[in-house]
Amino acid sequence: MNRLEAFCRQAKADGRKLLVPYLVAGDPDLDTTLGLMQELVRQGADIIELGFPFSDPTSDGPVIQAAAARALAAGTGLKDCLDLVSRFRSSDTQTPVVLMGYLNPVEAMGHAPFADRCFEAGVDGVLIVDMPPLEAHSLKQELNRQAIDSVFLVAPTTFEARLEGIISRCSGYLYYVSLKGVTGASLGDTAAVGEKLEALRARTDLPIVIGFGIKDPAGAAAMAGIADGVVVGSALVGKIAELGGSGPRQGIEDSQIKRATAMIGRIRKAIDSIGKNP
Repeated sequence: MNRLEAFCRQAKADGRKLLVPYLVAGDPDLDTTLGLMQELVRQGADIIELGFPFSDPTSDGPVIQAAAARALAAGTGLKDCLDLVSRFRSSDTQTPVVLMGYLNPVEAMGHAPFADRCFEAGVDGVLIVDMPPLEAHSLKQELNRQAIDSVFLVAPTTFEARLEGIISRCSGYLYYVSLKGVTGASLGDTAAVGEKLEALRARTDLPIVIGFGIKDPAGAAAMAGIADGVVVGSALVGKIAELGGSGPRQGIEDSQIKRATAMIGRIRKAIDSIGKNP
């Protein structure tokens, strides 16, 4: 059992809803990202989804697209993201980190070297947005070799045959996309999402977290009430964008990092108030 699976099992036993913030490595620079990761844990994050920047983030809305562009302009690559996880692990050996991004940089590195570097850095799970689950055998095999989870997305439009393939290949947690659209769009019908999750629960024991469109404590609480946890991405990345700058810290203070991540603390309180997991 790896760190991510152990953490999710303990959270379920404790009745704790998972809070999973997403941020882009290198936005505005790697040192600041490290400070943000550490502060997110202090604010109540359970798992950190760390995005590695790519030039064509097709599933992301304008906020995360702009963050990826800033990170790339600052010279951030996949190897830098892995080095960043290693630095995070020097002070935090408990918080699971899921690396999230697009397939092209992974293909360029190679599946086996990528899995090895993830293991060495302390990555617990990998979510490749544009990796078709039914074509993921090679990468998943290499990740399995290093006991790293493969997380996959399920959307409202995912058809039945594809759903079976996703669930059978997914580990760690299942990421349910709450709406038809890109990151940063508005939340849809909570009741309809709840029906979808009930159908998924009949087919898997994996924790199900909901992402896309969660922007505030009220929205997070509503979605956490029907799921095992929530992912907060664009809303947080938008706050990080207000830090400005690129390159080594650019005078960014710890107080600014705390302000940028304070929303995660408020969301933590909101989802803790709704009671135990369903």
